[in-house]
Amino acid sequence: MTESQETRRQVLYWRLLARLFDHEEQAALESASLAVVEDIGLPPAVLDPAVGVDSLVQRHPGLAAELDGLMAPEPGDTGTRDRAAEVRRAALVSKVLLNVFAAGSGAVTATQLARWQADAGWLERALGCRPGELRGSGPGSGAGASGGRGVSATGTGGGRAPDLGTLLPAIGPELGAIEADLVRRMRLREVLADPALAARLSPSMSLIEQLLRDKDNLSGVALANAKSLIRRFVDEVAEVLRTQVEKATAGVLDRSVPPKRVFRNLDLDRTIWKNLVNWSPEEERLYVDRLYYRHTARKTTPQRLIAVVDQSGSMVDSMVNCTILASIFAGLPKVDVHLIAYDTQALDLTPWVHDPFETLLRTNLGGGTDGTAAMALTQPKIAEPRDTVVVWISDFYESHEEQLFEAMSAIHRSGARFIPVGSVTSAGRGSVNPWFRERFKDLGTPVLSGHITKLVHELKSFLTS
Repeated sequence: MTESQETRRQVLYWRLLARLFDHEEQAALESASLAVVEDIGLPPAVLDPAVGVDSLVQRHPGLAAELDGLMAPEPGDTGTRDRAAEVRRAALVSKVLLNVFAAGSGAVTATQLARWQADAGWLERALGCRPGELRGSGPGSGAGASGGRGVSATGTGGGRAPDLGTLLPAIGPELGAIEADLVRRMRLREVLADPALAARLSPSMSLIEQLLRDKDNLSGVALANAKSLIRRFVDEVAEVLRTQVEKATAGVLDRSVPPKRVFRNLDLDRTIWKNLVNWSPEEERLYVDRLYYRHTARKTTPQRLIAVVDQSGSMVDSMVNCTILASIFAGLPKVDVHLIAYDTQALDLTPWVHDPFETLLRTNLGGGTDGTAAMALTQPKIAEPRDTVVVWISDFYESHEEQLFEAMSAIHRSGARFIPVGSVTSAGRGSVNPWFRERFKDLGTPVLSGHITKLVHELKSFLTS
């Protein structure tokens, strides 16, 4: 019986590989897989890549719980194997992987894109993440990942999520690449011009990148729909990032400021403890002479944050994330935020820094890079070096390497905090010019690359010190 179960599992995975690498059906594998699926009590639709996972779950609601965390490591695994369960798992894993990675070719409709995005969300759930987390879209993505892993999209919890940085280091970028290809194959302008079709689009980093690139060619209804999608995406990402920033920038308690005597600040435990001397055994009653309140005021120091962002084609994800992040920091007390974007020219976006939507509409994605143009706008803004942090976000493939690095070194020597950042993407992967990487390391300011939460915590250490 064990050998039979192992054979069944192999049949399902051989079919998966065959369908991924050859769009032609293998009749023998298809019929054998159908027999396996029906025998283990799964619906035949599990084998049909034309049926979305959402549709499958709607018809068979019990499968939702099986799909959540399906591909995540089991905590406390004893090594014992349930061969029958492995066959069922193989069938469901094959369904999710085939729907996501066999994206086909040719023109794509808004409905097809929406279905793929939903299927990709199920893959992320199967890996123990929230939908959108690996691709950098949706409320579970990007900055919110560190606070939301292990919780399924249903809210019931999916166990401890895998360390995707070591287990599956490339899956996020690969999903993003597939999605970007689908967006490119879609006649986006025609979709945006039709409100019914545009309503089917779900905002994602790939879609936002395409909208920002094409915004100057849109007008009327198409432009209005594009702006609506951009704002939805910005609001979703901002909601998650704002939570991370609020946690990171709390500061230390300032006990020189008397606590506000309001009910929400009442320290009930301390109040009871301090008044225990007034306990009356006869009456079994505690008499309270004094109420104690918690200190909530926190020490803050006025700081200036200058964010310089490369808006060339290779840095779109970073541009979007940093623009939103800058707007959130700009809303904090005693933080003076300035935002500069550049390619071959530089643009001071500080007047719009509080509104990331308006800021993104003023960007011009693409082109080469000349950081010296941005440096010319940055240097005059450093009035008090000790109270200034300069965050420079780029892949550092520059046209004037020596000149730019010397200016950056001067900022570091002046006493200002200089943080070079290679990426602030949701996937945490980016290419950085090795020439700059080595020199920043020698300077004592190594390039920060990875998840956007790393940048949030770096800024925390400066803004609350």
